[in-house]
Amino acid sequence: MAAERKRLKEDRLRTKNWKRWGPYLSERQWATVREDYSADGDCWRYFPHEQARSRAYRWGEDGLLGITDRQCRVCLALALWNEKDPFLKERLFGLTGHQGNHGEDVKELYYYLDNIPTHSYMKALYKYPQEEYPYQKLVDENAKRSVYDNEYELASLTTMLTGTSWRSMERLLPMIYWQHTLSRIVGRTQRSFIYFPLCGYEMCGPGGMNAYLDPKPHLKQVGPGKVLISHSVLGDMMFEVDVGPEGDKPTMIFTENNTNHKLLYKGANATPYVKDAFHTYVVHGKQNAVNPNREGTKCAAHYVLNVESEQEVTIRVRLYHHLEKPSMPFGKAFDEVMAARHEEADCFYQEIIGYKSMAEQLVARQAYAGLLWSKQFYHYVVQEWLAGDKNQPPPPSERLYGRNTSWLHLFNRDVISMPDKWEYPWYASWDLAFHMIPFANIDLHFAKEQLQLFLREWYMHPNGQIPAYEFAFSDVNPPVHAYAVLKVYKASGPKDHRDVLFLARCFHKLVLNFTWWVNRKDPEGKNIFDGGFLGLDNIGVFDRSKPLPIGGKLAQADATAWMAFFCVIMLEISLILARRDPIYEDMASKFFEHFVFILDAINNVAGEGLWNDIDGFYYDHVRGNNCSMPLKIRSMVGMVPLFSSMVLHESEMRRHPGFYKRTKWFLEHNKNLAQRIMCRESEENGNDEDTLMLTVVTRDQLVRVLHYLLDEKEFLSPYGIRSLSKAHKDNPFKFEVGHQTYCVEYQPSESRSKLFGGNSNWRGPIWFPMNYLLIENLHRLDYFYRDTLKVECPTGSGKYMRLKDVAAELSARLSRIFLPDPFGSRACHGTDERYAKDPNFRDLVLFYEYFDGETGRGCGASHQTGWTALIVNLLKSAHHRKSLSGDSTSSLCASTNY
Repeated sequence: MAAERKRLKEDRLRTKNWKRWGPYLSERQWATVREDYSADGDCWRYFPHEQARSRAYRWGEDGLLGITDRQCRVCLALALWNEKDPFLKERLFGLTGHQGNHGEDVKELYYYLDNIPTHSYMKALYKYPQEEYPYQKLVDENAKRSVYDNEYELASLTTMLTGTSWRSMERLLPMIYWQHTLSRIVGRTQRSFIYFPLCGYEMCGPGGMNAYLDPKPHLKQVGPGKVLISHSVLGDMMFEVDVGPEGDKPTMIFTENNTNHKLLYKGANATPYVKDAFHTYVVHGKQNAVNPNREGTKCAAHYVLNVESEQEVTIRVRLYHHLEKPSMPFGKAFDEVMAARHEEADCFYQEIIGYKSMAEQLVARQAYAGLLWSKQFYHYVVQEWLAGDKNQPPPPSERLYGRNTSWLHLFNRDVISMPDKWEYPWYASWDLAFHMIPFANIDLHFAKEQLQLFLREWYMHPNGQIPAYEFAFSDVNPPVHAYAVLKVYKASGPKDHRDVLFLARCFHKLVLNFTWWVNRKDPEGKNIFDGGFLGLDNIGVFDRSKPLPIGGKLAQADATAWMAFFCVIMLEISLILARRDPIYEDMASKFFEHFVFILDAINNVAGEGLWNDIDGFYYDHVRGNNCSMPLKIRSMVGMVPLFSSMVLHESEMRRHPGFYKRTKWFLEHNKNLAQRIMCRESEENGNDEDTLMLTVVTRDQLVRVLHYLLDEKEFLSPYGIRSLSKAHKDNPFKFEVGHQTYCVEYQPSESRSKLFGGNSNWRGPIWFPMNYLLIENLHRLDYFYRDTLKVECPTGSGKYMRLKDVAAELSARLSRIFLPDPFGSRACHGTDERYAKDPNFRDLVLFYEYFDGETGRGCGASHQTGWTALIVNLLKSAHHRKSLSGDSTSSLCASTNY
């Protein structure tokens, strides 16, 4: 057994605790909702980057390329100084939601290069300029630019374009520090007693409540380059640092991880040694800023480096339990361990990836690295956040009527897969569902745990809703959790050895979520759903999460199609579970019939359906005053109906007598619906039996929608399917209400609309999760239609393909975003030539939030590997077209192969 697989097994069986330490430290804790104790809920202004170095956090910590334990108690991270910046570089910098033409954007150059599931080996690269970091220039220049201008990035500074700008630094400070919150956990209840400046002073109080606390964690130097770490739970550990390039141990400096009240609030500090002491000591040279007794809750090894051009310096640090003291902390043994871990990582990924192309291996390896580096400790207890902590001034009363007030049950204190560690240092539930698909390739146990976690009582709302994300848990994400559960279940082993217990546990909670959707998002009980923006931000002409400016209700094609998708997934899960227990046949009947009612409702041209038979596309409709008006925007909203399909053969249905009997009765008494889904497979396909083809779209509808999707003048980009038709570039959709004109115009990259803050855009760019679902369903539909259905691809080319070949073509186009062209350029990097020509950048890949619909350039969050890590599955699809083309088991619901 390979070393990493052995470690994963030991961790799963709890014989060893391999995942206690990992990259769980956020790269931005400041300006998050959970650190916001303002009256107006403006987290960006309440806790800006300028205060982060001096102000203690309440719910976590952050650091540069940091490592921490799974409860974020002991944190290890870097601080850097080039002797020119106004302060130490201790955390990442970026624009806030109020700054620049594209807010919430990190302005740094850093890359996740490698990681394995137990985090026994990790590698990352941070590029720190030798000249002064342009904090203010980035803010000022972006403030000048409009939404029609490109962002002003760190790389825009011409003096930073050469490799020599990044070769060395003057000061390096490996740091170790305790999380600021002191707490005792009893079951799922937490009592926290903290030092936090709600109103500008620390909570103090000798005796009394302090007597309840665990002993204060402590750091103390016990020898040259050696620090003793004392903790009542983790035990005694040793933090040891190696000599510098001159052969001397660095100076160890200490302080307390406490807010500098004197600086921020003109108040008094309980101790002169505060959080920003290292900044004062290093940048301003004030020796008395740090504790002369060499103890505290925050420590750094201060290295003063003088590195010549083209040279390198290696700094080694080590954290170990005092009972596992190595005979020699550094030297040959240390280097051998690092080399062994690197080799083990290579062996692990050679088995996982196995591509012939070196270019594909590099992309996949860094995609997995970003996915693993973005696992973070996340702590947010809404009831405590709303009420405030004991012995602290209460938070403003306004917060009791604001954000997340209906989520009093929510208790989050776990390591969670995040979209990224800077722009999204909080989870998003539909993002996480997609994360688990590539995660299942490398750490199946973690994927199962994450999906179950969001269905537990301290996450899922008592009414059945899954929390969306920190900014508004009550927002509605597409119901893709069941899909991820089924995908992970199918990855759990061969057909007869899969984890049925995992599937059953999730199923019962998913039924609650399905019921929430039916009760809350089908207001008229007609199987036509709404859902708000549904993660698609500004794809519509109105903000779909708010009341319409013209009154009435919005009947959403995507919400309705998502519910059909939910039904199909739950139907298949029911039938899988019914093989072990016939009681699930009743649930299978329920989801089968509900699906049929939804597909009838969405396609009911004579009634209130959302299919436009003239245009051959699905649209949202405005409903009110006994009328229904389509919003004729050709967007991904109309593509979602293609995501649902499942084939049920009569021989397979007969294995479930109760389900078979009820289905036959239902179809006999609903002959108009039966005609839509009943068909008979031909003898040439080796079968001649009644078959149910459960799909929202008929063959004709499928062809007509694909006509748009595969048209390069509409949806089809050289790099995948756009989120909005390019036809709306010269012909924007306009809607007039009184003197107000609402408009949807094709925008291939950054958004020009401020509908959702202007940082996200579904008006033209390419998004991986939606492309991925389309590709999967094309494989499923091809399983049914085989070579009886071919479509023109691209539209107007005269080339006709089977659906599986269309799927492979789309996979290849998406892969072009990351794979280098003959000149070494990757589309994701846009026109930045360094990534093609500079050896210091050439093999670095960034996995963005979304991509330019014309050029494939990365846009949005630059490190949102999360769902963009789906590329690892599509690379395989693009590279092995022929081998996948006939593989019915590679798709989700190609048949009832359960």
